[in-house]
Amino acid sequence: MESFSLILAIVVVTALAFDFTNGFHDTANAMATTISTGALKPKVAVAMSAVLNLVGAFLSVEVANTISKGLVDETGIRPEVIFAALVGAILWNLMTWLVGLPSSSSHALMGGLIGAAVASAGIGAVNGDVLVTKVLLPAIAAPIVAGLAAMLASRMTYSLGRKADGKAAKKGYRAGQIASAGLVSLAHGTNDAQKTMGIITLALIAGGSLAPDSDPPVWVILGAGLAIALGTYLGGWRIIRTMGKGLTDLQPQQGFAAQTSAATVILASSHLGFSLSTTHSVSGAVMGAGLGRKGGVVRWSTATRMFVAWGLTLPAAALVAALAEWVCRLGDWGTALVAVFLIASSFAIWRISRREVVDHTHVVGADPDTDAEGAGQSEPAGVVTTAMAAVSPPPVGVTEDVSEGVTEDLAATVPAPATTPDPKAPSAATTV
Repeated sequence: MESFSLILAIVVVTALAFDFTNGFHDTANAMATTISTGALKPKVAVAMSAVLNLVGAFLSVEVANTISKGLVDETGIRPEVIFAALVGAILWNLMTWLVGLPSSSSHALMGGLIGAAVASAGIGAVNGDVLVTKVLLPAIAAPIVAGLAAMLASRMTYSLGRKADGKAAKKGYRAGQIASAGLVSLAHGTNDAQKTMGIITLALIAGGSLAPDSDPPVWVILGAGLAIALGTYLGGWRIIRTMGKGLTDLQPQQGFAAQTSAATVILASSHLGFSLSTTHSVSGAVMGAGLGRKGGVVRWSTATRMFVAWGLTLPAAALVAALAEWVCRLGDWGTALVAVFLIASSFAIWRISRREVVDHTHVVGADPDTDAEGAGQSEPAGVVTTAMAAVSPPPVGVTEDVSEGVTEDLAATVPAPATTPDPKAPSAATTV
C-alpha cells in the first residue's frame, strides 16, 4: 500500500466522509419514486440501493479518470488543495440536505475542486475544455434528455396499457419499477462513487504516493464503494420526500418510465466518461414523467427552488473551497483550523436537523387508487398546479358523486319556498 503522510490520511478520510454524505444525499435519485408509489417499503428500498451502489463502484473507472487526470492540472495540486475542495463539497451537501433540496453532489465536488485549484495555482490550473465538454454541457443536457425521454415513455406506457387489466398491469409496472430502480442504483454507484475514487487518486498523486496518470488502486475502489453504500443505507429521507412527493404525484407507470430513462442517461454518460449529475438526470426524468400523464402536473414552486440550488452549487462550493484553501496556506495550524470548522459546522447542521426529524414514515406514498393517507404531509401545490387543476375535468367515475354533493349543498343553503295555503281547501281542524 502507498506511503501516507498525516495530511494525506486526513484527505482520504475526508474524501470518504464526502462519499458517505453523497450516499444519503443522493439515495432519493434511485428510490424516491419507488417508495412514493408503494412499489417497495422504504427500508427495503434503501438496503437494495446500498448493495447495488457497492456493486456499481467496481464496474468502471472512466469518470474517476476524468476527475483525477482531466479536470485540473494534477502537477500543481497539493493534498491541502484537495482537502479544501472536499470541505466546500461536504458543507454544500449538508446544507441542501437540511432543507431537502436535491442538489448535485457531483457538481459540489467539482465546484470545490475548481475553487481550491484556482485559489492555489490560478485559473490556468483548470482545464477549460474538460470543464465545458464533460461537466457543464452534460449538466444542461442531462435533465432535458432524461425529462423528454421520461415524458414520451410515460405517454407510450399509458397508451399501450389502456386496455390492460388494471390490477395485473399495476403489479407488472411495480415489478418493472423495482428493476429500473435497481438499475439507477447501479448507475449511481458506477458514476458517483467514481468521483470520490478520482479525488483520492488525485490526492495520492499530489502526495507522491502514486505515479501520474495512475488508475485508482483496488483499496480506493473498495473504500469508496463501501462509504457510498453505507450512506445510502441510512437514507436521505428529507430529499426522498421532496423527490417522491414534492415535485409531482407519480403512479407506477410514471415511476417506471422515469427511472428507466434516468438510468439509461446515467449509464451512457458513465461509459463516455462524462461527470454527470445523477440528481439532475433523475429530477428531470421525474418532472418529465409527471407531465407525461394526462392531467399530470409539476409543482413548479418546488422545481424553481431546486433549479436555484443547481445554479448555486458550483459557485457556492467553489467559494467555500477557495476560502478553505487560503486558510490552509497558513500552515499546519491553518489546516487544523479548517478541519475543526468542518466538524463543528457539520455537527451544527445535524443538531438543527433534529428540530424536525424526518424518517421513513414521512416518505411513504399512498396508493393512487385509494385515499391518500397523510397527503397533507406533502408540499402544497404551486400556483401553476392549482390553476391547471382548477380547469381540469373531474376524473371519470366521480361525476355523479360531485353532482350529488352539489345538490345536497344547494338543498342545505337554499331553503325551499314557503307554500301558501289554499283558502278553498278544508283545514285540518275541520276534518274528522
